[in-house]
Amino acid sequence: MRFTVLTEKRSEGQAGFCEDKTLIISPGRRESAGIRIIMRREGVPMADQKELLCRVGSMQQLAYVRPVTYEEGRARGMRAFEVKNGPLKFSVMADKCLDLAEVSFCGHNISFLAKPGLMGRNHFDTNGAEAQRSIMGGMLFTCGLENICAPCQAEGKDFPMHGRIRTTPSEHTGADARWVGDRYILTVQGTMREAELFGENLVLRRQITTCYGENRISIEDEITNEGFRREPMMLLYHINVGYPLLCEDSEILIPSKKAVPRDEAAKAGLTHWNQMEAPKDEEPEAVFLHEMAADCEGNTFACVLNRKLGIGLKVEYQVRELPYFMQWKSVASGDYVMGLEPANSSVYGKLYHIKENSLHKMEPFAVERKKIVLTFLSGGELEAERSRLKEFLHRTTT
Repeated sequence: MRFTVLTEKRSEGQAGFCEDKTLIISPGRRESAGIRIIMRREGVPMADQKELLCRVGSMQQLAYVRPVTYEEGRARGMRAFEVKNGPLKFSVMADKCLDLAEVSFCGHNISFLAKPGLMGRNHFDTNGAEAQRSIMGGMLFTCGLENICAPCQAEGKDFPMHGRIRTTPSEHTGADARWVGDRYILTVQGTMREAELFGENLVLRRQITTCYGENRISIEDEITNEGFRREPMMLLYHINVGYPLLCEDSEILIPSKKAVPRDEAAKAGLTHWNQMEAPKDEEPEAVFLHEMAADCEGNTFACVLNRKLGIGLKVEYQVRELPYFMQWKSVASGDYVMGLEPANSSVYGKLYHIKENSLHKMEPFAVERKKIVLTFLSGGELEAERSRLKEFLHRTTT
């Protein structure tokens, strides 16, 4: 039988588990002296579902998805779901595109929260550059569907910063937690519609999935043009990493064949885009456009690793679905963040694509599917991703 072995490690008052390696375990094999071995099979960190249920009263002891409503500040009245999956915890905002707000892993924060803090929808959400006051960051906010990045005017219409979908509440929203075979699967799903009288009618259906025993969040989107004309469809996944995962000890792994600075401010940091410095007062942000290496099936990834904490984040996606990748880097004091941004359009925005005659459009009733996977790494998995980066880059030079 094939299992993933988790070895218990203890040092100076800390206890935890780190994933070591996959072994073939013979029946009757005993634990080594001084090392406790937990065997994970098909997502369950025990021999089987029955053995796991012997050890808990309710599965909510280990994993759950719970609806909540926030009661104070700018978040007052916002509906959300809190999800726990062993050492992985995250929240999903039902009133904001089912985007991910806060994420923690093994007790450490992973996500970025901007100065305005946790918030629901506001009157300035789609008011030009004023929309920046409503950007709270979070682990993920979805940009689109008619515009990404800077606000602009085109064909007599205003398009707000990063579009309208990120503050669109979900409909037909639901959540579930259940056994499917030996896997305990938690899901959140819903539908967002970006539409206007005499205008567009774009629908985004989203399902978020995580499985107990697997430190992973899968985000699967289906976008449909339910209108009767061709419509522009721009989409960017703004994935935001914050302290303490992100710090000057972090490693940024991006299989970049070529990095291009967005502007002069970014040009100054081109030689060290893959490093994170200590915070600096009033330091300008930098954005880099990467030409991504991928495997033969078009799969690629980006990672932020922290060797001192022994954890990391990996973002995986398909370059055929999302051919652009931008890296947003800010070392400014109080705005300390790294953004990993797969997209179907460039950071230069709508006007750039109109000028270049490259604006992505969907035919009436056409359907497009996208998938983003966030994997939370620990132990030997960090070194595996370093090796994977070398393989990707070697493949592009041979």
